[in-house]
Amino acid sequence: MSRRTLRAGEAIRQVVSTAVLFEVQDPRVKDVTVIRAEVAGDMLTAKVYVSVMGDETKQNLCLKGLNSCAGFLQSKLSKRIDTRYTPRLEFVLDKGVKNQLLVSKMLDEILPKENTDAEPEDGETEEGNL
Repeated sequence: MSRRTLRAGEAIRQVVSTAVLFEVQDPRVKDVTVIRAEVAGDMLTAKVYVSVMGDETKQNLCLKGLNSCAGFLQSKLSKRIDTRYTPRLEFVLDKGVKNQLLVSKMLDEILPKENTDAEPEDGETEEGNL
């Protein structure tokens, strides 16, 4: 990726996340976190990766809401970045956060927990034996 596309991706992430948080009125679009944006080399398209809290039905509904307000978000974007063409936004569900939670849950089940609040044995103090 070039420096130009990286800067455009960061600008897209900022504009979209702010607009989703404060300006989008669609009731389907809630509990959304914009993770990152990847801009194509020709600057015509951009994939916006989002994480949505909730079950799969809620996530799909939210993606439909985001895709329906893509034009509104593109108009906000055109005011922020100065390019010949405003990138066409495509929203993609980022599975990274969900996978991270699953791995963490699996590790908690597999690894034994350390017993941190066990009382010291007879004759021992917290500083050790004297």
